[in-house]
Amino acid sequence: MANHKSAVKRHRQSIGRRLRNRSQRSAMKNSVKKLLGAIESNDKDTVRTTLVATTSLIAKTATKGIIHSNTASRTISRLTKRANTVLLAG
Repeated sequence: MANHKSAVKRHRQSIGRRLRNRSQRSAMKNSVKKLLGAIESNDKDTVRTTLVATTSLIAKTATKGIIHSNTASRTISRLTKRANTVLLAG
């Protein structure tokens, strides 16, 4: 445990940041799961709306530094590719 006043404060801050980051990462993962479920059920309307929301959420998560920007780009690309199989299917 920290001994200095400033180190104690830093520890408090890091706990708060960790909880906030965990919450946002969890929200992002849940959104991705919802999108994948919509893709599995071939529901075009849900896929279209969920894709936009999920893409936005992933980008925001990367902007805040919770995930790496390359990871975000890769995830968005793969999800868009999978969603397009449903959206562009005859």
